[in-house]
Amino acid sequence: MILDSLKNAAICSHWGSTFQKAIDFIASTKIEELSTGRHPIDGDDVFALVFKEHGKAKGESKLETHRHYADIQIVLAGTEQMGWKPLGSCISPTGEHDSEKDIRFFNDEPDTWFSVNPGQLVLFFPEDGHLPMISDGEIHKVVIKVAVR
Repeated sequence: MILDSLKNAAICSHWGSTFQKAIDFIASTKIEELSTGRHPIDGDDVFALVFKEHGKAKGESKLETHRHYADIQIVLAGTEQMGWKPLGSCISPTGEHDSEKDIRFFNDEPDTWFSVNPGQLVLFFPEDGHLPMISDGEIHKVVIKVAVR
């Protein structure tokens, strides 16, 4: 997991061409003006999901992991609390991995909680359990899904 400023997004390009496509998209697009929903970047290898919704309380969400995608999560408005726990420490799954949605949920509690403010990004890899969208206000964010496996 990496937490950084959006102005340092180019650090993500070190992990290959699919990450570079995500960075090029961020640099060439007014992401704050994108409509909610899915936006293609490079087919199923790289795409953006835009959310503008009220956050949830800590007890309303589950820790999640992905096998095939890394997430570049960019907060545009609102302050979001996120939880993190290494996948290797997650021991209480709610079910099997959903391969169609590339997601698996866990009942485990995060090891760490942190705030993500507008203009910051978080990069989660498949090894990172994460619990996003925690807030008592509205969150406007972009999640860029980058195929890694």
